[in-house]
Amino acid sequence: MAAIDTVYNYYLTTYGKTNTSSRYESHKKSELRDVYNRIVKSNKEEPLYKINMNDDAEKFVIDLKEEARNAKNITSALLGDGKGIEGVLDQKIATSSQEDKVSVEYVADNNTAEADSFEIGVKKLATPQVTMGNFLKSSGRSFEVGNFSFDMDTPQNSYEFQFETDGSETNLDIQKKIARLMNRSEIGINADVISKGDGTSALKITSKQTGLAGGEDFLFKIQSGSSWNEVHALGIDRITEPAGSAIFTLNGKEHKALSNDFTINNAFEISLSGITKGDNPVKIGFKANVDSLGDSVERLTNAYNSFLKLGKRYSATNGYNRLSNEVTGIWHTMGEKLTVAGIEEKEDGTLTVNRDKLGERMTGEGKEETFQSLNSFRNAVSMEAEKVSVNPMKYVDKLVVEYKNPGRTFAAPYASSLYAGLMINEGL
Repeated sequence: MAAIDTVYNYYLTTYGKTNTSSRYESHKKSELRDVYNRIVKSNKEEPLYKINMNDDAEKFVIDLKEEARNAKNITSALLGDGKGIEGVLDQKIATSSQEDKVSVEYVADNNTAEADSFEIGVKKLATPQVTMGNFLKSSGRSFEVGNFSFDMDTPQNSYEFQFETDGSETNLDIQKKIARLMNRSEIGINADVISKGDGTSALKITSKQTGLAGGEDFLFKIQSGSSWNEVHALGIDRITEPAGSAIFTLNGKEHKALSNDFTINNAFEISLSGITKGDNPVKIGFKANVDSLGDSVERLTNAYNSFLKLGKRYSATNGYNRLSNEVTGIWHTMGEKLTVAGIEEKEDGTLTVNRDKLGERMTGEGKEETFQSLNSFRNAVSMEAEKVSVNPMKYVDKLVVEYKNPGRTFAAPYASSLYAGLMINEGL
């Protein structure tokens, strides 16, 4: 089968470190069953085809799935508690005066009494524990043939790691081997091999957790009895940078947190990312209704634009423009009404929001018509995201081999995947 490692590596490097879960990705059983049924239906009707899974096609499919995921989260948020986009006006949306230092999200129920605005100052960010090993000559061989082991202790548990050398491995080979062992263990650490331009390399071990709780002296500690010489040679038996807690002020009063992400009064989710000046704290408050609606509509147009750009990029390299045709079809169908509502098309086909016009329509006589147009647009983008997520292979250039027998299709549960009907042919 096509090199799945390439696909996996592309996903991790492009999305793995930036993807965050959304509350709209938690589903009821009925919703999951509906998704499953739509996938099975797609497989029943999908013809058998051949496809050349080159780098463009593989990356395109992954990008499609991620754009669909993002678009669904956006459109779900714009349901406005079931009221439609106009429900956004009833939602409290928190805002930060310095987003680059402190970001915020209001997570309390919208029926909760109005929360007070406040100021937050950041004196110190929470930091992880770091162990920076010795820089050894990468091509050298500092380790004898044999089996070696060491223990990694955490405040809760102790883990044993074992590795062996056969005499042919260089210092860099061994460092990479140990880094793979640690990363695969999934015990809350990241191990990297740092190389210098002078031909030396070292192991760098970093905790995923930040801060030290009361009574804790470390987040991890490496030690060994039988293999002390090897561990000491690697330099991973010492802590070079201890973990530290975040220090911040709320309305002038100092507080500490183990992480840079925490919740205040079960209402505000705070994320610290920079140090503030003492005389310039971050002001946390709420956006005006017009601003919050403008932001929401802008996120919706961004989802549309992302689909359009992705479709055009793939069409430019492969000449297959089904996605871009479907997306532009949304604008061709409702563009006139959306323009009246304040959404305008640029020369390249992407959409932009005229906030002044949107504000006037939202507060004027055409308010109901404006919300109706925006909700129709939201529904169209949501439906496009659903189609893409169920079967992204529909939008890839392919050679149909055989159509299903009309009226005699049957469910193929083992084929219920994003590769509906796929038959890879490396020589195609």
